Amino acid sequence: MPPTPDLAGPPMMEPPLPCTDVAHAPSLPGHHASVPASPLPELHLVAAARPNLPKLAALWHALARDAAPFCRPVLLHTGQHHDAAMFHAHLADLGLPAPEIALDISGGGHAELTGRTMMACEALWRTRRPAMVVVAGDVDGTLAAALAARKLGLPVAHLEAGLRCGDRDMPEEINRRAVDAISDLLWAPDHATAARLLAEGHAPASIRAVGNSMIDTLLARLPAAHTRSLPVGLREGGYGVLTLHRPANVDHPAALAGLLAAVEQAARLLPLAWPLHPRTARRMAEFGLAMPAGITRLPPLGYLDFLSLLSRARLVATDSGGVQEEAAGLDVPCLTLRPSTERPVTLESGANRLVATAALPDAMAEVLAGRWPPARPIPLWDDAVGTRMVAHLRQVLAPAVVLAPAAQVAA
Repeated sequence: MPPTPDLAGPPMMEPPLPCTDVAHAPSLPGHHASVPASPLPELHLVAAARPNLPKLAALWHALARDAAPFCRPVLLHTGQHHDAAMFHAHLADLGLPAPEIALDISGGGHAELTGRTMMACEALWRTRRPAMVVVAGDVDGTLAAALAARKLGLPVAHLEAGLRCGDRDMPEEINRRAVDAISDLLWAPDHATAARLLAEGHAPASIRAVGNSMIDTLLARLPAAHTRSLPVGLREGGYGVLTLHRPANVDHPAALAGLLAAVEQAARLLPLAWPLHPRTARRMAEFGLAMPAGITRLPPLGYLDFLSLLSRARLVATDSGGVQEEAAGLDVPCLTLRPSTERPVTLESGANRLVATAALPDAMAEVLAGRWPPARPIPLWDDAVGTRMVAHLRQVLAPAVVLAPAAQVAA
């Protein structure tokens, strides 16, 4: 692949409108805080689901630290994850405020959720236009917000651009490819991913290898996580962590039953702590499947409690993309229960291995036998990711702010 280019210059964009105190469309769902009077244009950070929050947190805090602010970040929650366990409990752990804008769009199938979220975003942005919309990851709310913004002529930045697993049947793969296709700024988590975007034909000036924002947030919050106690019965290094939620693993009775059988065998080698995702709990109940022996069942955990649990574990078995990244950042051996991953850099570093369901007990035995060398550090997975994103935004947005006509600024 060709090398990742330096950014030759920011893409041309229209001067952003400043934040103004406007009334919202009467049909707009959800609720919103009043718009603070500010001469700075707004940057809307779209959070749809729990995994979006630690990614956006790195950018939010970097903007908050900026000594010469050029935009005002606004956290926008679409509502895809909407209860305390899956969203709201994570805000304080991440040092984030309550969302200034909440659209309250949740439930339904992929098409329904995407469509209703697009409609709500369009209603909002017709009356309250930000300078740019930042979307993170690959959930349905991310795609909906990106589509709505671009159809209104608003520029979009995709945080975590360029990830590919090659499985075109995975909803997240469809979403991430579609979002990349229409985004103005593509923030890649590593150099190889940025090179992939180049090879796909994206404009070099739109691509920036900024690093992994999940790791930026992890490093910032790890000291606080280490003040949390482990669940009763668990001791540091004496357990593994299990997470399962992907439709391919949990939405089909035979697949989930096979996984649970493998998990029960694996738990004979090492006790497993399992924060049970609501989706997986529903499927187990629907299919009449019992919790395997040797498992400490936990409720969905807040960000700091999960980080505490993962950082002290002997290993983790997961189908989560974010957990693969966090395990790599912590150098906790990760066994990914999927046939492919959109994060191959974790495989290349030695932090992660793809494991078939039936092979889980043997893979765990390999780790416990010490046949797992320390992972190699991944370039750009550090505590400066938010700073790099802000630097790119400044190149793109600050000139437009300076050049905005005085009459427009006063409007």
